[in-house]
Amino acid sequence: MVKINDRYEFPLQLDLDREDGKYLSPDADRSIRNLYTLHGVLVHSGGVHGGHYYAYIRPTLSDQWFKFDDERVTKEDVKRALEEQYGGEEELPQANPGFNNAPFKFTKYSNAYMLVYIRESDKEKIICNVDEKDIAEHLRIRLKKEQEEKELKRKEKAEAHLYTIIKVARNEDLLEQIGKDIYFDLVDHDKVRSFRIQKQMPFNLFKEEVAKEFGVPVQFQRYWLWAKRQNHTYRPNRPLTHMEEAQSVGQLREVSNKANNAELKLFLEVEVGLDQRPVAPPEKTKEEILIFFKLYDPLKEEMRYLGRLFVKASGKPAEILTKLNEMAGFGADEEIELFEEIKFEPNVMCEHIDKKATFRASQLEDGDIICFQKAAPVSEQCRYPDVPSFLEYVRNRQVVRFRSLEKPKEDEFCLELSKLYTYDDVVEKVAHHLGLNDPSKIRLTSHNCYSQQPKPQPIKYRGVDHLSDMLLHYNQTSDILYYEILDIPLPELQGLKTLKVAFHHSTKDEVVIHTVRLPKQSTVGDVINDLKTKVELSHPAAEIRLLEVFYHKIYKIFPLNEKIENINDQYWTLRAEEIPEEEKNFGPHDRIIHVYHFMKDTAQNQQVQNFGEPFFLVIREDETLAEVKVRIQKKLQVPDEEFAKWKFAFLSLGRPEYLQDSDVVASRFQRRDVYGAWEQYLGLEHTDTAPKRSYNANQNRHAYEKPVKIYN
Repeated sequence: MVKINDRYEFPLQLDLDREDGKYLSPDADRSIRNLYTLHGVLVHSGGVHGGHYYAYIRPTLSDQWFKFDDERVTKEDVKRALEEQYGGEEELPQANPGFNNAPFKFTKYSNAYMLVYIRESDKEKIICNVDEKDIAEHLRIRLKKEQEEKELKRKEKAEAHLYTIIKVARNEDLLEQIGKDIYFDLVDHDKVRSFRIQKQMPFNLFKEEVAKEFGVPVQFQRYWLWAKRQNHTYRPNRPLTHMEEAQSVGQLREVSNKANNAELKLFLEVEVGLDQRPVAPPEKTKEEILIFFKLYDPLKEEMRYLGRLFVKASGKPAEILTKLNEMAGFGADEEIELFEEIKFEPNVMCEHIDKKATFRASQLEDGDIICFQKAAPVSEQCRYPDVPSFLEYVRNRQVVRFRSLEKPKEDEFCLELSKLYTYDDVVEKVAHHLGLNDPSKIRLTSHNCYSQQPKPQPIKYRGVDHLSDMLLHYNQTSDILYYEILDIPLPELQGLKTLKVAFHHSTKDEVVIHTVRLPKQSTVGDVINDLKTKVELSHPAAEIRLLEVFYHKIYKIFPLNEKIENINDQYWTLRAEEIPEEEKNFGPHDRIIHVYHFMKDTAQNQQVQNFGEPFFLVIREDETLAEVKVRIQKKLQVPDEEFAKWKFAFLSLGRPEYLQDSDVVASRFQRRDVYGAWEQYLGLEHTDTAPKRSYNANQNRHAYEKPVKIYN
């Protein structure tokens, strides 16, 4: 898949009769004049992996072209539609004219990819007016429906200033929502009945609409305005006055709304008599205050809305305890505790109410909320024995989905935790769920909300204060954590560096992956000493070296004194191997060169692709390719038949120069002006016949061609 951006011109008129019609198919009608006129140019902007499509069209073949780019249609001139779509290169205007600086050219990535021509003789037939009957019926229906919807929206938008939305919350809404959808405040206004009312409608007429909707006669309706308090809570604030009710809906909205919102929020108070029928609301004086009540049950961990009462500001809660017990279904003498729900942002504030102090002294006013519960000492198994602790729990509870780091796509289990839990609380809960005695062996990793994958670095031991910090990714909060079970406690592990090292046996055709875990201050020499105790050497005095191999090239031989703390093996595995005897005793004119396997990728423009295991080779000053080949074949144990097909090339900066058997290999490796040793290498070109194996030693794993064993 390649996109060619070369220049390609096309004419406004295309004559296919020219040169005796050699461009026409044999069965074309030669009696017709085959002269075509350009009608449309379809353009692709971008590369092979993505881009954008748009078109230049002249619908009636007039001189006026139009550009159709998604929903934007603009007039364009013929130059834009033709010449600018030819592709090729474009010259940037010179930055400093007169300074003789060469013009800068760049490839144009927007160009024509399809042309539409219309035969002149068929022009009248094709470019004709489209009648409604020419459009398929299903499209006519769809277009009509879209048009109607568009018209309705336009009308609504145009008339929006003539209407007000009135949201009416009732006792029934509080009963339905508190303890299920919401715990704080009284109601979610988005879930209550809303009315779209013309602003000039008198409010008293609106009351009649409500009477029809809810079956509450007008004379029994009393409306309260909601107020947003300074602490960001919403409470019914005061009833509407008779004068306000005599106004229009629009005037009333302006009274209630400082924020210039298009909505009017009201609470409908309906008093019911003993027969459960509406009765006229009681007289409301300054002395009377309207209080809402919620009941909390610590055993069931449930909170529900109980109702509302008018109380005297100079009265005391002690005077209404019997009434509250009756509302809750408790015995008349049940001792209860009262709390005021004050706010929940940014944190919960819920305070004990003194039953002997007056409501006024406790600063209770219209619309306030009292939560109460039985005062009897609750049993041990209550997680949240009182209203404040329960509200604190509700405010901070969080269900977290846990996934094993080895299977990062699957939820394994969920735990309900609190955002306020400390690091220790969280790992303790996870360990308990997994039946693990030592929580310090749990290591957690946060979730990246953008890539939907674990973050590359795990959470350090006690590295965050609370669960809320673990779930945070920039400004987003996730509900996913990854866990792994370590074989040693995390604090101990953090003092160690873990490296994955692939040991390549000098004679056996196998790779063994070892996990080396040493204190961070250790050196590469310590890693090698540790490996010597784990691997099988060809002879006791054999020496080992550590290499950084990435994408089938050798990038580095690690010096023995290098600290392991900074070695990054997160995305690739380090390679350990015995140092061959030939490298230990080579002469003053010998060279060590890199030898890599490669092939040319037919799909990728013959680009060189490396594969397999790279290695070092000692070459002598006068050694020919024929001599070097003998040693390579022996080293790699390639059968003659297979080896005969191999080609050998000197590669510098990715370009191969093929070598003859008589070429002296060392003569090619004289230059020093290259970026690094790996940029010059001897390439072995052949097909990659080894079976592909992916192994789980690390992320972003590269296939190893030799058999792999993993020892952890």
